[in-house]
Amino acid sequence: MTANRGHVTASQINGPGVHSLDSFSFHVPDIAQAEAFHRAFGLVTRERGNALELLTDGAPHVWCRVTEWSRKSLSYLSFGIFEEDLDRFKRHLSECHIALVDAPPGLETNGLWFRDFEGTLVELKVAGKSSPDQKSHGMLISSDPGVAGSPKRSQAGLVRPARMSHILLFTSDVDRAVAFYTRVLGLGLSDRAGSNIAFLHGRHGSDHHMVAFVRSTAPGIHHTSWDVPSIHEVGLGAMVMADRGFTDGWGVGRHVLGSNYFHYVRDPWGSYAEYSCDMDYIPKDAGWTAEDHDDDDAFYVWGPKPPADFGVNHEA
Repeated sequence: MTANRGHVTASQINGPGVHSLDSFSFHVPDIAQAEAFHRAFGLVTRERGNALELLTDGAPHVWCRVTEWSRKSLSYLSFGIFEEDLDRFKRHLSECHIALVDAPPGLETNGLWFRDFEGTLVELKVAGKSSPDQKSHGMLISSDPGVAGSPKRSQAGLVRPARMSHILLFTSDVDRAVAFYTRVLGLGLSDRAGSNIAFLHGRHGSDHHMVAFVRSTAPGIHHTSWDVPSIHEVGLGAMVMADRGFTDGWGVGRHVLGSNYFHYVRDPWGSYAEYSCDMDYIPKDAGWTAEDHDDDDAFYVWGPKPPADFGVNHEA
């Protein structure tokens, strides 16, 4: 049974709040393998120093930096803040007894760096708002009577995500993750399923979740999610990736929490990249009520059965 317990909305949070998950970084054992996977997925890749940058087609924003290390692991999260909130965040971090630390070596930044309760490196930096200011409506492109609506398979083209939607992270303690990221970063709780998973949004308007946490034994990346305009692109992306050898995954389906259509493609390291369409949107100062849902009733509305190891943290 669904219950309203322990919810934290953005409008109830004192102090400043981040407006976007501006970027993130992770390590992989093989940069060339990362480039091949993400280019097939439809992202733009660019070498910059010792890192591989991930962008979306036709946009200058760098969503991710991939660097090479002995194993797959999350490096840091970088959240965007408004310039007028910079001094407020400095005071807020001090009041929360959060110690500032140095940025990763070789990274040029003027941001505020610190670690969350599990040691994950977090940055707050002044940046333009990269989270959406309105809902990204999923499109249904139909055709007139007497006109074929579908392209030939050979002419279907590639899928080009428009932007990053969110990231789902493993954590050893979902409750502590919610408490930290709402109290320190000013995110709002959107929905949760007990202490198993929780979804957080930005108080300045964002998708239903820009970051989410799922229970495991240690930190890690479960999946990154990328917004596409229609369920056609969700399905086409699944086919394009399968044609390129990336056949493992889950979908096509529709989630309950967030309401988005999805298809997950397993990457070479056991985590996933998700094509996502038509996610719920929580406007600035909206009266959204966060609910606590039963696990079995809150995962997906329809779709194939997920893989048996879908929730396994291969970084643990």
